[in-house]
This record gives sequence, C-alpha cells and structure tokens, in this order.
Amino acid sequence: MKDNIGNSGLQDADSSPRVAPVRTKIVATIGPASSGEAGIRELVEGGVDVFRLNMAHGSVGEHTETLAMIRHVSEEVGRPIGVLVDLAGPKIRLGEIPGGHVECIEGKDLFFIRGATSEHSDHFVTTYPALIDEVAVGDSIMLADGTVSLVVVERTASQARCRVVQGGVVRSRQGVNLPGVRLSVAAMSADDWKHAEWAASEGADFVSLSFVRSSVEVNLLKEFLRTRNSSARVVAKIEKQEAIENLESIIDVADVVMVARGDLGVEIDVASMPMVQKQIIRVCQQYQKPVIVATQMLDSMQHSRRPTRAETTDVANAILDGADACMLSGETAIGDHPRRVVEMMRRIAQSTERQYLESRRQYLEELLGRSRLGSAGNEFLPRPQHLVHGLHPITQAVVEGASRIAAELDARLFVVASKSGVTAIARSKHRGAVPTVGLTDDPMTLRQMTLYWGVTPVVVPVGADVNQLLNHVCDWGLKDGRLERGDRLVLVAGIGFGAGGHNMAMVHEV
Repeated sequence: MKDNIGNSGLQDADSSPRVAPVRTKIVATIGPASSGEAGIRELVEGGVDVFRLNMAHGSVGEHTETLAMIRHVSEEVGRPIGVLVDLAGPKIRLGEIPGGHVECIEGKDLFFIRGATSEHSDHFVTTYPALIDEVAVGDSIMLADGTVSLVVVERTASQARCRVVQGGVVRSRQGVNLPGVRLSVAAMSADDWKHAEWAASEGADFVSLSFVRSSVEVNLLKEFLRTRNSSARVVAKIEKQEAIENLESIIDVADVVMVARGDLGVEIDVASMPMVQKQIIRVCQQYQKPVIVATQMLDSMQHSRRPTRAETTDVANAILDGADACMLSGETAIGDHPRRVVEMMRRIAQSTERQYLESRRQYLEELLGRSRLGSAGNEFLPRPQHLVHGLHPITQAVVEGASRIAAELDARLFVVASKSGVTAIARSKHRGAVPTVGLTDDPMTLRQMTLYWGVTPVVVPVGADVNQLLNHVCDWGLKDGRLERGDRLVLVAGIGFGAGGHNMAMVHEV
C-alpha cells in the first residue's frame, strides 16, 4: 500500500528527501529550555504539532509573547501549529519550609498546621486552608509527586498529625496529593478564570482543565469560552479518582481527553495505572474523542541523550492502545535536549506505526480475500459506539463506507472536507492505513486538526465547491510529492441536495 504522508514534510537528518510518515501527534511544553523564537523553531523542525503553555508557570505577558512567536514560526514554515493553554487548576502545594527542604524519616511524625508560614521544618503549611478540616484519621497524604507518603494519625481543630510511611526529602512549594479525600475546592481558581479569558482573547486552539471531577466542570468551562466567542476545544485532564468514577460522562462532554499520569499515578494505586490508561483510551475511542497521553514519557531525556528501554516501550504501547498524541513536559520545558527528545518521540512513533499498519494491512488482505467487506474491522481498536458531538449519522456512515473503498482501491489519500473538524475526527478515530488530509477554510479548525491522529491539515479557499476542493488537493499533493499521476484518492464532502451531513464520497484518479 502506498504511504508517504506525514505530519510535517520536513527534511530528515539522515539526508533522505522527506521524513517518513508519523501519524501520532507530538505535544511539547514550552519552558526555559525551549523559549524564544529560535527554540520554538527548533522544536517545530523536530516535528512538534501542538505547543503547550503551562499557566502554572510564567506570567500572562510572557505567554502572550510565546503564543505570538508560535504563530509567527508557523507562518514562516508554512505549517499549522496548535496551541494548548493548560490551566493550573486547584493544585495543592506546600508553603515555604524553613531551610527550603526537610528529610521525612519513616516512622517519625509531621504536622500540617493552619496559617501561611511555619517556623519549624516538621510543621507544614499549604496553599489549601481547608486541608485540616477535610482529612480524616487514616487518610493518606502524598508529597513530592508521591515519593513521600504520610498517613493521618490524629486531627484536631488546629492541626493534623501525620506519620511518615515512606520517607524522603520534601522541598518548599512541592505538590500535595490527597488520594481518596473528597475536597470542596472549586475546579477553577480565580487565576484559572483569568487565564481562560486570556486564552479566549488570544485565539488559543485548546484549553485544558486540570483535576476534573465531573462533567459539570467541563461544561462550565465550555460555556465560558462560548460566551467569549471562542471555539477552542476543551481538554479534560484525567488525574483524580473521581474522574475515573465519572469517566464516561466526562469523556462524553469533553472535546479532548488527557491521561495526566503525573497526579493520576499518585491519586490512584500506581500498580493500576497501566490498565487505567488503557481504560481511558478505550472509552475515548468509543466516544470518538482525541486522547493525549502525558507525563514522564521520555523523562530520562531531560538530562540523558537516550531514553530508557522502558520509556520507548511506554510510548509505543500508548500508540498501540490508541493515543492520538503523546505529550512532552519537562523534557522540552527544562531539559537539556529539547529537539533531540522530540525527534526521538517521532522515531518511536514511526517504528511503532510501521508495525501497526503492516499488521493491519495483512489483516485487511485476509478480510478482503474472504468476504470483500473492506476495512470495516479493526483488530486493534474497538468500533466507536457514540457519535462525536456535531457529527451527523450520515457523515459517520459515509466516512466508514469511504474508508472501506479507500482500503480496497489502495488509494493514496483519504481527503475530508470539514468546517468544524468533527468529520476529520471521525476519520482519525477509524485509524485507516490510507493517509488522511483534512481540508478546511477555517484557521482555528486547521490548527485543531494538528492534534488528530493521522490527519494532515490543508487550508482551502473560502467557499470552495467540491470541484475546487478536488483541484486544490490534487495541485497541493502533486506539488508536495504526496501524489503522482495515476494515483487514486477518496474525497468525502457534502453537497446541498442531500439529507444532511457529509453525504458524498468521490473516487478520483489523478
């Protein structure tokens, strides 16, 4: 099966004329190691599709400059780049510890006290005043990303006495997790609302909500953005036990889902993390929602020039599970080798996808040889059980039927015309082996399609009809080397006299 489309079209470091296709999208966090126009361009050239702006760090002014630089670099390289604004959420942190740090010794007692400051290194204050009121004897408290574990042994009106179960060094301002404790803290702080307002005003493509516990919280942010005339996609970050308990209702209303393994791996039993990740991805597939897997994917490459074998396996398994994108955090924000880690992510994805698509091709050949049913089956991912919001049932049926046609005809491209991007999502979640091109005349939809697995976004003239779309993609494909004379492509679009949705699938020979 012919296959030469990727998510960038950049020159390969090994002197081959074009980077081999990579369908899994790469999200990279901007930080001191990658800030500035030169740093952003390096990561774009390495293969980044979406940049994450972490609102927990830096000022709004700094993020405004960074977003403008991302847009400028995108224009320079002639490739759409998405921007994800990540709201900090109600993250609980320790206050200042006298001396800056303290070693927590197993079996010793520590105290959480009220107030903003502490005079003793074994007396902790936090950014969450209600902590003492909401923990109970027997509750666990995790510090420093779960490396230090405490259990509450006594609670009074003024303090909570805790015993160290697993020792280690704790530093000022590190995170506090309360697994299993039902907190009354609001999903968004005052700063989060201000940052969401800023994201809407700046035209951010995605806004992520941290520590989601229910679908209500997701809907509140979506409505807030709508009232600000923003069509940004809302990303629900799954990192609380309550989110797992309400998983389907949250995924149903979210536009995108993130498996935020940092806090989630502390909030739930770490031994269950691999299967919970698979569960989240599986439900996202059922609801046709793009899903990002995040945190510590290539963590050792913050300082090392090579990842561990376990890390490469982790990335590959996330892709095979059905992740649309993998996210880099500290690796690109504060690491020593930002571009190298992006290129490594691409290499792992490229190798994994090659095996995945070859297995799928063999499966389809057997299926076609037996029954001529095309690519209706998928041995890796379950068939979606729910339509993504905004997707017409006719469109879903046309996409599925056209996917079978494209596989049977060995088409070079599967082309989707999409105003909002939901048709591109439907095709993306099908994970067809035939490369997908998403056509749109909407700039934000163009950038949002940078997150969808296997979709290459291409801008088209405003108001173009079907013939103009076809001519445009053929000209683009021939010029860019994605098409040759005699190739076949399948175009899915809508025409006016149908019953609604995308009601037309056309096969065209170049």
